[in-house]
Amino acid sequence: MTATSSAPGAPVDAGAARSGSPLLTVAVLCLGGLVASLTQTMVIPIQGQLAGLLHTSEANASWVITSTLVAGAVAMPISGRLGDLFGKQRVLAISALVLLVGSLVCALSNSLLPMLAGRLLQGFAMGFIPVGIALLREVTPPRLTATAMAAMSATLGVGGAIGLPLSAWIVQDYSWHTLFWVSTGLAAVVAIAVVVLVPHVRDAVPGRFDVVGAIGLALGLVALLVAVSKGNEWGWGHGRTIGLIVTGVLVLLAWGSYELRVSDPLCDLRVSARRPVLLTNAAAIAIGFGMMAQAIVVPRLLQSPSATGYGLDQTLLETGLWMAPGGLVMMAFSPVSGRLIRVVGARVTLMLGGTVLGLGYVFALFLTDAPWQLMVASCITSAGVGIGYAAMPTLILESVPPAEAGSGVGINGLMRSIGTSVSSAVMAAILTSATIDLGGHDLPSEDAFAICFAVGAAAAFAGVLLAALVPRRQLP
Repeated sequence: MTATSSAPGAPVDAGAARSGSPLLTVAVLCLGGLVASLTQTMVIPIQGQLAGLLHTSEANASWVITSTLVAGAVAMPISGRLGDLFGKQRVLAISALVLLVGSLVCALSNSLLPMLAGRLLQGFAMGFIPVGIALLREVTPPRLTATAMAAMSATLGVGGAIGLPLSAWIVQDYSWHTLFWVSTGLAAVVAIAVVVLVPHVRDAVPGRFDVVGAIGLALGLVALLVAVSKGNEWGWGHGRTIGLIVTGVLVLLAWGSYELRVSDPLCDLRVSARRPVLLTNAAAIAIGFGMMAQAIVVPRLLQSPSATGYGLDQTLLETGLWMAPGGLVMMAFSPVSGRLIRVVGARVTLMLGGTVLGLGYVFALFLTDAPWQLMVASCITSAGVGIGYAAMPTLILESVPPAEAGSGVGINGLMRSIGTSVSSAVMAAILTSATIDLGGHDLPSEDAFAICFAVGAAAAFAGVLLAALVPRRQLP
């Protein structure tokens, strides 16, 4: 089947797109990425109440968060490939509509099953981000491209950082359904803006969508990511956990064998095995791990009771406000990242981002006596994530054929999601491995938090090493 380029409005070529309003296009795409990533964390303030709100068990309610994270990881490479085949603006519009429908379903839900359906749709909308990053290279002038991709990449972290205090405030003063009505309104704005304001470039390439490959990748990833996400809850030695891990590995091995033989693969593994792409994706796992570590550990430490001797007794809303500056720092570093990419190259920029991320954890190891100190540590780590996230799409796009730009960035987004999922499981395991008893409740010990910071730093510096191994690219 040959992909065609059609969408609302007359299609334009890349040159025409650049002659329009690239800044407006960048703003729309960044808003879409921000809204999509915000939905990932928006239910955290009501996480402890979900079982009662949805009339179900705690174990079942935990799927409200897990389902969105897993769906987002699966959606990124698939949406990227669809954007390559059928046009990126079209896939962006569909992703925004999926987010709109998912948010509306959640807003109308009062029980588990419709809520899970809505949260799955919200997760699938995460495909908006890699497709948007790939489109930016086609619709922005060269002087703006690096900065635009940096800003779009930063939305992955900024949405989560801003979403926590925003959601806590909404839940505190309004109904929990208001969370989803707000996301419904934002998704509607994004959908309209994408259709009306984002140029439709004639970027579709001939090819056939690999349905079997998409199903195989989805099955393998779901099995692995569910096992990783639920391992602490089920037990790592439980048959269900082991069975899902083994199943996921076997399915992905079979999927890889199939992808090497099919003429139009979902993911060209030969391209993915090239040293620049492979090492960049490995670094993405490490940087994603580092980003999620601080997002889990710092709020937990802020909210720990002062009776432990190290806790800071902050409420959920106060915690969100202490964490929010990190998201703003991440966005503020977008133009800095773009400038660094143009001056020293994406490889060195990625190394610098990993170094700053690691130094943030080193800072947190020694300064945790006051909320402002953890805020500073969070800002440092967020700056590192912002710099690193900005560089990775550039490294990928420099190394993959233009016809596979969306797929390449999507796979890189998947690697980041794998890093965050593994980090979540590792941090939870560490925090529950060394505890103290306080009033009959087991709470993480101070040593457990220190180990988490040390592991986060080690992951970040591992990302620096991997980035250093990426072949040098001669700057123009």
